[in-house]
Amino acid sequence: MLILIAGPYRSGTGDDPEKMAANLKRLEEPSHALFKAGHVPMIGEWVALPIWHAAGGRSVGDALYEEIFHPVAGRLLQLCEGVLRLPGESKGADNDVRIARERGIPVWHRLEDVPGCG
Repeated sequence: MLILIAGPYRSGTGDDPEKMAANLKRLEEPSHALFKAGHVPMIGEWVALPIWHAAGGRSVGDALYEEIFHPVAGRLLQLCEGVLRLPGESKGADNDVRIARERGIPVWHRLEDVPGCG
């Protein structure tokens, strides 16, 4: 399955690049286990960051950022077959979960609950 890993990226960082990088690293942590279980892990920022940079994005939270980041996750959820919601406050991740549930896509809150990862 293509599984979106959702959790805090920008939330709680004050837009500090080092804190955001640490959050991205936390989002990436379950990716190898998902891959070993036969899934394809996906993180919205893996797609959104290069698009934002190519479009000329300069500051986190700028107009281009807002135009790209959350819509990317919505588009990815048209392709994903599951969402792994990691702990931590995040409006974006909460929105991903809401969209997934509306679309009947399974949402897991623990890696070991994802098929093949237990």
